[in-house]
Amino acid sequence: MNNKLTQQQLDQVIAEVERLSQMQETELDRQQVQEILEELNLPTENLDQALMQVRRREVLAAETKRNRILMIGLGLASVAIVGGGSLWFYQQQQAIAQVYANPNQSRLTLERFDRVSHFDIIDPQNSPTVYYQVRLQQTPKGRQLELGCNWINPLGQLAHQNRYQTRTIDKNVWNTRCRHQLGPTSPPGTWQVEMFLGDRILSQSEFIVK
Repeated sequence: MNNKLTQQQLDQVIAEVERLSQMQETELDRQQVQEILEELNLPTENLDQALMQVRRREVLAAETKRNRILMIGLGLASVAIVGGGSLWFYQQQQAIAQVYANPNQSRLTLERFDRVSHFDIIDPQNSPTVYYQVRLQQTPKGRQLELGCNWINPLGQLAHQNRYQTRTIDKNVWNTRCRHQLGPTSPPGTWQVEMFLGDRILSQSEFIVK
């Protein structure tokens, strides 16, 4: 074993010895405490109980301090978690707010995957299913969007409403659609369809039912 010390280690040893010496000078054993009580004409029969109470208070004070530090740590952790959650929620809301629809690429079709045709006038006699095809821009990748459509008849009444969730988005441009089946009893006139995200209308269009 190497017993040689550096100057820094020697200074540390000297400081520790002085600290222990000071502690020994300030600490009193039971006999010394009893002698002090006798000199002060105080009863010594409850000395052991008094020493126990003092130690119990020291332990309680140490536990209280430790619990206070723990609660502060938990509080700071909670603030960090809440702050992180709020930041994440804000970022998600910002991403959703960027979504919009190109009005020149929204169309009404009679086929689900028809991205070319567009119908302004629809005959309801054969109970056709009308699809509202919408192309969304700046869609957030890795997320699903909660979308919906309102189909409003010429009387201003909500004839039908779609609510649906997209698949997980993997593109910045996303094609989506909603649908409504018309019938012989569908009132003729100008209808309106609007696609919404949350409380925001992304796209709307009109068509005529004969």
